[in-house]
Amino acid sequence: MRLVLVGPPGSGKSTQAHQVAAHLGVPVVSAGELLRTRAAAGTGAWREVAALLQRGELVPDDLVVDVVRDALETAASSGGYVLEGFPRTLAQARHRGTPAFDLVVHLALADDGARVRLAHRAAGGRPDDSDPEVVERRLRRYHADTEPVLDFYRAQGTLRTVDASQSPEAVSGAILRAVAETEAGD
Repeated sequence: MRLVLVGPPGSGKSTQAHQVAAHLGVPVVSAGELLRTRAAAGTGAWREVAALLQRGELVPDDLVVDVVRDALETAASSGGYVLEGFPRTLAQARHRGTPAFDLVVHLALADDGARVRLAHRAAGGRPDDSDPEVVERRLRRYHADTEPVLDFYRAQGTLRTVDASQSPEAVSGAILRAVAETEAGD
């Protein structure tokens, strides 16, 4: 199963990716973690990527696709993966380097719910969630850049939406039901 989780900041993509991947026995590929790890190295073009991430801006599509594609090729050899945080733009979804996915799950969460969750993460020590201006910029970018991705996958028939404001267990259950329905349809 090549499963993608897409949602606004704070929608639980990482939490759900790890829970669902453990259930399915496949690895998690986190676009954000891949980018943060490379940016932390701070060499060459990655210095600018670190600055973009700190400001809550998006990384150039070609760079993101290259990093994610390499990780997905490795993960696919184990029978599938749960990918979170990618694609974030229509250009990334349509990019020739982006593979086809079996299922794209949209973790729907209202902005107010996202703000509350991000405030909790900031209190827990996550620095990119502590600046309210950065949070608002990330939410605006999500609406402007990522919502069109949902329409792209909806048109392909691979999109399912899950209410991410539920308990983590209820969200995981809904995702796993969508996975089962997708696999039954194959």
